[in-house]
Amino acid sequence: MLKLVQNEWMKLWNKKATWTMAILLVVGIAGMMGLTKWISTMEGNRAESGDVAAEGQADAPDWRVMAEAEHADISAQLAAPGLSDSRETDLKEELQIVEYRLAEGVEPHGSFSRQQMIKDSSGIATLAMLFAIIVAAGIVATEFSDGTIKMLLARPVKRWKVLTSKFAATALFGALLTLVGFVVSVVMSYLLFAADGGTELAVQGGEVTEVSVWTLTLYHLFLAFVNIIVYTTFAFMIGSVFRSGALAIGLSLFIFFTGNTVSALLSRYEIAKYLFFSHDLVALAQGMTFIEDVTLPFAAAVLGAYAAVFLIVSYLVFSKRDITA
Repeated sequence: MLKLVQNEWMKLWNKKATWTMAILLVVGIAGMMGLTKWISTMEGNRAESGDVAAEGQADAPDWRVMAEAEHADISAQLAAPGLSDSRETDLKEELQIVEYRLAEGVEPHGSFSRQQMIKDSSGIATLAMLFAIIVAAGIVATEFSDGTIKMLLARPVKRWKVLTSKFAATALFGALLTLVGFVVSVVMSYLLFAADGGTELAVQGGEVTEVSVWTLTLYHLFLAFVNIIVYTTFAFMIGSVFRSGALAIGLSLFIFFTGNTVSALLSRYEIAKYLFFSHDLVALAQGMTFIEDVTLPFAAAVLGAYAAVFLIVSYLVFSKRDITA
């Protein structure tokens, strides 16, 4: 099995398209980080020149002012009727952190600080997902379109092992893109942005504690990789069942880009909780979701169930398919 995975990996890595996607990922992330730096510089210059004097104070608002405004906003949300239990819990934890900052004078990280850029680097998983979907969609479908599937299955190797090696290569490719994107993002954060004296806080065991930016970032990166696996598994299934990489790519990207809209429209209905594109684990961990009463373990269980179904369908169809036609 290991040799099969190695062979699939080498086939994948020797393709020009694979290197092209890796280069585009690096360039895309570096470009976005550079644009973010330019925006931060322009905003700083605008404030220093006094262009915003007509609107108010030219300098950036003190973090205490922003924290007090956040405290008032969270308190208003807690006072609103009809809050779900999970949402109420999240808001109370956010309020607890804000109150701790104000009471102890603990400054948060700035929007354009190095620590904040590193913490936000899990967002690079979106680019990695797009490229991983393309690979997952075509890794089986191209064997049929190129006519190499007969030669592939003529070897004395069980079909499920062949399919497993292809899926493993796809997952490794997604993991590599995620890792490369993360490293590029961290390097650019150190090159372009300055560190500040802020502190990251979280509620653990009912108490507000200081947490490492790195720990939080790696946790979010892991959750983002789970999202990647689910979407690539879906693309892998479509490509395996319909033998069409174009269909798999198109359908997967359509669901990825329209999923949030559909989830928002269906958020008042129970069925929204059981749609795999309704759950973004990173957004959920950050307290952002369209659907109330959804916890991170529940969302992870739903995604795990969908991934299992996608794989089962892929194996059943691939194992029983007649390739003589």
